[in-house]
Amino acid sequence: MSVVDFLKPHDWYRPEAGPRYLQLRNRLSEGVDGGLLAPGSPLPPEREIATITEFSRVTVRKAIQSLVDEGRIVQRQGSGSFVASTPAKVNQTLSRLTSFTEDMARRGMSVTVQWLERGFFMPTPEEVDALSLKDGDSVARIARLRLADGAPMAIERASLPTDILPNPLEVTQSLYAVLDAHGTRPVVALQKITAVIVDGPDAALLDLAPGSAGLRIERTSSLASGRVCEFTQSLYRGDAYTFVAQLRLQKEDR
Repeated sequence: MSVVDFLKPHDWYRPEAGPRYLQLRNRLSEGVDGGLLAPGSPLPPEREIATITEFSRVTVRKAIQSLVDEGRIVQRQGSGSFVASTPAKVNQTLSRLTSFTEDMARRGMSVTVQWLERGFFMPTPEEVDALSLKDGDSVARIARLRLADGAPMAIERASLPTDILPNPLEVTQSLYAVLDAHGTRPVVALQKITAVIVDGPDAALLDLAPGSAGLRIERTSSLASGRVCEFTQSLYRGDAYTFVAQLRLQKEDR
């Protein structure tokens, strides 16, 4: 069945069954659940839906907005409305220090990168503190959108001392692979995980509706010598990740 036929009101609209916008919202939701409106696919323009259903543009807009509020539809400025893309849920262990590329490769997923920033910059006060930089030091910074099998998964913003990463452009996929080649791969890290609301440009990059749930992870990594060599702030889709930790009872706690 085509989307046009699916939206024709004689199959689903009942005047006695409640507000028009709510019935249209439910019909669109059925299309998403049934696979007719596939993840990532565009909705017909509001004008076209109004013509098909013989509803007002206001009614159509209200129905779509209710799905946007639920995170089922994503609106992109200048492009229209799209069915939200929900990547497969990933269980991520907290017991090993690995890179995103390594994590996804173990799952047989293809990793791609959209670069947001890469080069040398004047450090922020937070970077100076985290990396113990001196006055006048620059910082090597890379920021990228990480995708697995084409689905946006996380935004990573990593900062490193320039002697640890002397050429940020050398990083094309895995940062840890480059550090490993230089003998400066971290061996221990402290991670802090915080639940956040994703809004603004970050929501657009992650293909999320504004106000969606996300996980912010701040990681400070160190070399075997104890020197901090990496400070990374990442934003993960809340619907794509479950973080798993294995806990052991210490003998003295028994």
